Amino acid sequence: MSLDRAVLAFAGVMVLLSVVLTVFVSIYWLWFTAFIGLNMLQSAFTGFCPAAMIFKKLGLKPGTAF
Repeated sequence: MSLDRAVLAFAGVMVLLSVVLTVFVSIYWLWFTAFIGLNMLQSAFTGFCPAAMIFKKLGLKPGTAF
């Protein structure tokens, strides 16, 4: 799996997790969903992604985006 696909998969899992937590725990978990969305948006413009840095240190091969 390339770094790009790992980051996208991780973001998808985090969004789904935050939706489940919102439905079953508290409406305030929507703040987590908003944080994920903002992080994805800033990553698209700046190229800085903390998750990509972590996955790169774990040994995933770089893709075209990161």
